Amino acid sequence: MLSFAYLWIFLLLPLPWLVRLILPPRQRSSVAVRVPFGDRLRLAMAGGNVGDKAVKKSLQWWVPTLLWILFLVALARPQWMEPPITKALPTRDLLLLVDLSGSMQAEDFTNAEGENVDRLSAVKEVLDEFLTKREGDRVGLVVFGDAPFLQAPFSTDLDLSRQLLEETAVGMAGAKTALGDAIGLGVNLFEESDAPAKTIIALTDGNDTKSQVPPVEAARVASQRDIRIHTVAIGDPLSVGEEKLDEETLKQVAKTAGGSYFFAGDREQLSGIYDELDRIETRQVDVVSYRPRRDLFFWPLLAALLLSLLEKSALIFRQTRSSAPVSKRGTVRVHPLTGKMEVIE
Repeated sequence: MLSFAYLWIFLLLPLPWLVRLILPPRQRSSVAVRVPFGDRLRLAMAGGNVGDKAVKKSLQWWVPTLLWILFLVALARPQWMEPPITKALPTRDLLLLVDLSGSMQAEDFTNAEGENVDRLSAVKEVLDEFLTKREGDRVGLVVFGDAPFLQAPFSTDLDLSRQLLEETAVGMAGAKTALGDAIGLGVNLFEESDAPAKTIIALTDGNDTKSQVPPVEAARVASQRDIRIHTVAIGDPLSVGEEKLDEETLKQVAKTAGGSYFFAGDREQLSGIYDELDRIETRQVDVVSYRPRRDLFFWPLLAALLLSLLEKSALIFRQTRSSAPVSKRGTVRVHPLTGKMEVIE
């Protein structure tokens, strides 16, 4: 779309005519010389050259007018507006804590095709769908087993988070569960975050058996730093040992950090939990927009230059023609060097 940066410049369009009206051209008296061959001289200068006079009169008015208009167009700074470029500013940092302990390999879930898969595969599938809806958030990923590890730093590149989640495997962080340490690592990761909202979603299928910091105590520290924690428990609540599901601790963690507790016994419940989280964690997306501008002022300047060159060329051509003989009986010639008019009988 074409626009002008200084549209008010066009108010100067009638300026030359106003100046001419207020300050008329100076009148100068010319010296006349009476010669006996005046009639022939007048006829020689006026005869058969009506077209040249019309051209000259036209050039005297139209060319300066067009040059003035082109000059004003260039001063107004014409610009071509490119399509807008928009960018969503992150309004929340979302950290996912994913349990990779040995119990996550139990095949008691089904995928979208109805096939039996292990818990981690089901989690990956549902989280992949969840991440596609997180536009406007910065997402990070922490995996934990015997100890927590940062898998993906906070980034608006959701495809990167999904790819790094897909590369995780059961047992790569150890066979035990260190949920408290994972929450502690997450709290530290939020130290340099300036997002208005900070959220942790912790997903585990076992009780904490390896942490140096109890999960509830870590959740209390998170609450003091305005970090909300949602906990998602998956698996069999009747299991024992390392695979025992400590629902009470997960509920306490969520309550302490101002979040919610969810239990997922199968893939449908797990998918429903993330739909619920998407509803609870409403987000306001701040969008900044920028439209690139491409300057076009050089085009009217180029057109003015070409028009001026054409005008000068036309004048030179006309002067060249006027210096040629115009009559056989009495010849009036303008000397090419001195510019004096000579009449040759």
